[in-house]
Amino acid sequence: MTLSSYASQAAIISGIRVPDSTLASEIAEFIHDTEPALLFNHSSRVYYFGALTGQRRGVKFDAELLYAGAMFHDIGLVAGYSSEADRFEVDGANAAREFLRSHKVSEQDIDHVWTAIALHTTPGIPQYMHPVVALVTAGVEMDVLGIDYASFTDSDRNAVVKAFPRTAHFKEDILQAFYDGIKHKPATTFGNVKADVLADKDPHFHRGNFCSVIRQSSWGS
Repeated sequence: MTLSSYASQAAIISGIRVPDSTLASEIAEFIHDTEPALLFNHSSRVYYFGALTGQRRGVKFDAELLYAGAMFHDIGLVAGYSSEADRFEVDGANAAREFLRSHKVSEQDIDHVWTAIALHTTPGIPQYMHPVVALVTAGVEMDVLGIDYASFTDSDRNAVVKAFPRTAHFKEDILQAFYDGIKHKPATTFGNVKADVLADKDPHFHRGNFCSVIRQSSWGS
């Protein structure tokens, strides 16, 4: 498959496909050229699982915006897009915003994509928000955590993985990718799930503690 015609050649799975548009093709090319195959294939599966979830739930969604959110959601793990002080989710959201602005996407649509990426590791909130926000998280949770796994048919799961393969040791590979992308800024994991990754990979990592922050604040009582 050549990336220049990616959208028109992408797999059709239960009626779901990558939008056949210039924007989608340019997103695919950009992410393919920027991320390792592990993350590109993962992000592609996130799109399909998110879209299939929307289809199953009868949710109307903009496929281009969902594709943008899915494909950019992990770019903050890549060195060229990783800041020194922001959460990797925010780095990814900022990269998506810059890319979409350069393609003249409306600010309202950009805000939905930005929020979808920024919140994709924050459980319990995205499912109540705009469909793009909810479905990016649903796709991530399915591909990484297996949440809602049984709600997908065997044929759909197999078709997505055939089109965009999981590595032989994907669970450990994605954990390593998370660690490699955030280990230089451990403070950004305070209060979020990536603290678990650092704790798993780094025996010297010490978690921030919310109670300690309160007790050590400048307030007298």
